[in-house]
Amino acid sequence: MGPLTLAVDSKTGSGTSPDEYSQKMQYAPIGIQKSFASVSMQEEKPFDFLRTLFEGVIAGGTAGVVVETALYPIDTIKTRLQAGQEDSVVLFFLPRSPLFCICMLHKAARGGGRIAFKGLYSGLTGNLAGVLPASAIFVGVYEPAKKKLLKIFPENLSALAHFTAGAFGGIAASLVRVPTEVVKQRMQTGQFTSASVAVRHIAFKEGFKGFYAGYGSFLLRDLPFDAIQFCLYEQLRLGYKKAAKRELNDPENAIIGAFAGAVTGAITTPLDVIKTRLMVQGSANQYKGIIDCVQTVVREEGRSALLKGIGPRVLWIGIGGSIFFGVLERTKQLLAQRKPALPQDSKQD
Repeated sequence: MGPLTLAVDSKTGSGTSPDEYSQKMQYAPIGIQKSFASVSMQEEKPFDFLRTLFEGVIAGGTAGVVVETALYPIDTIKTRLQAGQEDSVVLFFLPRSPLFCICMLHKAARGGGRIAFKGLYSGLTGNLAGVLPASAIFVGVYEPAKKKLLKIFPENLSALAHFTAGAFGGIAASLVRVPTEVVKQRMQTGQFTSASVAVRHIAFKEGFKGFYAGYGSFLLRDLPFDAIQFCLYEQLRLGYKKAAKRELNDPENAIIGAFAGAVTGAITTPLDVIKTRLMVQGSANQYKGIIDCVQTVVREEGRSALLKGIGPRVLWIGIGGSIFFGVLERTKQLLAQRKPALPQDSKQD
C-alpha cells in the first residue's frame, strides 16, 4: 500500500501541502506557455509578423515622412547637382565651407531674379505617398529577417545577419521606392510641375517600364546602402551597449544613426550619381546602361563627377538617419511595453 500511496500522491498532489500544491499549479501554466511559444511557430508567426508590420507602419512611416519633409530641399539640391544642373558658386562653396548648404539653398532656389523656395519642394507630395508604404515594407521585412538570421548565424557573425537582413528589406521596398524616386527626381529637375502630370506623362510616353527606369542602378545603390547602414548601426549599438552595460537612450540612438547614415551615404555617392543620371534621362536614352553611364560621365566630366552632391547627400542622410533611427527605436520601445498585455489577458482567461 505504501508504494501505491506514493504513486497517487505524486500525481494528484494529495500527499503535498496546500502551499506546495498551489505553487506547482501556479507555475505549471507558465512553463507550458513558454514551451509552447518557443516550439510552436504556427501561433507565434502571425502575431510577430503583424506586430512587426505595425511597427514598420508607425515607426518607419512616421520617421520617413518627417525626414522627407524636413530635408527635402537638400535632396533636391543633391539631385540637381548630380543631374548636371550645378552652379559654379555652389561648387565653389561645396567642398570648402560649412555654409555650403545655405549657399546652395540660395542659388538652387533662385529663379527669374527672385528666390523661389517652392521649387525646392517639387515632387514632395508624390514622394510622401511612396515613403510610408516603402518604410513599412522595409522594416516589416528587415525585423523578422534579422531575428531569424540571428538565430541561424553564430554570435560572431551577427554583422552578416544584419547586412543580409538589410539587403532583403531593400529588395522588398524597392518595388515602391523606384517608381516614387523616378517621379520625384523628374520633378526635382524641373521636367514636370506636379506628380499627377509626371505619372501620366511617364505612363503614356515610356509605359510601365518608365516607372522603373534605372531599377538596376537603384538596386546597385540601395542594396549596399541599406545593408551597410543597418549593419553599421546595429553593430555600433551592440558595441556601445556592451561598453556602457545598459540600454541606449534616445539621443545616443540618434547619434549612432546619424553616423551610420553619413558614412554609408559618403561611400555610396558614386552609385547614387549613376542612379540619378539613369532615372532623369527619360525617353532620351542618353545612356545605354550602368556601364555606359559610368564611362560617359567619367569621359565627359572626369572622375570627380562621380562625387557630385556628396556634401548635401552626407548632410541629408546623416540628419535623416538620426531622425529615422531615433523615432524607430523609441516607437519599438513603446510597443514593447504594451506587448505583454495580450498574453497576460489570455492567461487569466
